[in-house]
Amino acid sequence: MGETDSTVEMGKKIRELSVFHEVGKALTSTLDLNQVLQTIMEKISSFFRPDTWSLLLVDEETGELYFEIATGEAAEALKGMRLKPGEGIAGWVIEHGQPLIVPNVAEDERFAPRLDEVTKVQTRSVVCMPVRGRDKILGVIELINYIAELKLDEDDLFRLQALADYAAIAIENARYVQRIHELTITDDCTKLYNSRYLHAVLDAEVYRSTRYQYEFSLIFVDIDYFKKVNDKHGHLVGSKLLAQLGNLIKGHLRLIDFAFRYGGDEFVILLPQTPKRSAVNVARRLLQLVGRHTFMSEEGLNLKITVSLGVASFPEDAANKEKIIHLADEAMYLVKRNERNAIAVAGQGMLV
Repeated sequence: MGETDSTVEMGKKIRELSVFHEVGKALTSTLDLNQVLQTIMEKISSFFRPDTWSLLLVDEETGELYFEIATGEAAEALKGMRLKPGEGIAGWVIEHGQPLIVPNVAEDERFAPRLDEVTKVQTRSVVCMPVRGRDKILGVIELINYIAELKLDEDDLFRLQALADYAAIAIENARYVQRIHELTITDDCTKLYNSRYLHAVLDAEVYRSTRYQYEFSLIFVDIDYFKKVNDKHGHLVGSKLLAQLGNLIKGHLRLIDFAFRYGGDEFVILLPQTPKRSAVNVARRLLQLVGRHTFMSEEGLNLKITVSLGVASFPEDAANKEKIIHLADEAMYLVKRNERNAIAVAGQGMLV
């Protein structure tokens, strides 16, 4: 190798080290997954210059592949598209956990032409690298029409594997942080939000509603005679009943609403941009829904329960978080002290 070739090679190695330093710096300086993946995306583009490259991730529930990031000629058309488990070259790589280079997709039966039909871009070649987590394949990095595919050497594969490893670290870090966050705001038994998160959301909702002159309402929900369920069937059945009621409540709400387990057998529903009269209608429907529902049917117990509900609204009844919680809770206990299986409203008392 001559002096010129040596200088070029040295420059290439320095550039390569600089790239990995930038990616590593992004990985250690932020927990923002999008920011790290954006940096990796830029480096893949600068190294390999494909027509299109994508990061596809595995949907943990369905096993399908979805496009977390796509850049290049076909990027826009790929958003929202999914590959079935095992479909296409990317699906094969997920199943086998091996990198794959296909210089001519027309000669490879694993190629799925469905994406080309949607994107109107002709795929000639594919380079696919698995993104491998600690104990499973998280996704794949796919290069479409890589400009130097016929000259792909070990250094190219090393670079691509290194960037895939960085992506795996970023994805697992982000999921770990998300899981920790979920554990801090989620009730283990019901999977609803917990009371700690209720206070945080209410602070934000009071601020937002004050600024934009919105109304919002709270509904407190308490199971009638829940102690009898625990005494007769045990605490495990009681916990399952709480979880089933939580699911029933959550399924009854709009996407903008919040459901919380406040503690014990008590739940709270937050209805943003909802005046008292509308909240009372929600409470009536929920009262009827619970009364008609049969719980623990799969366990063969077929339990029937009723609930007591209390309603309070902002700013009609209270102008701060503490007061509206107190009034909704007080209205609910008014029902508990009377006939149960009913609704009470702050400022109005028991509803007929």
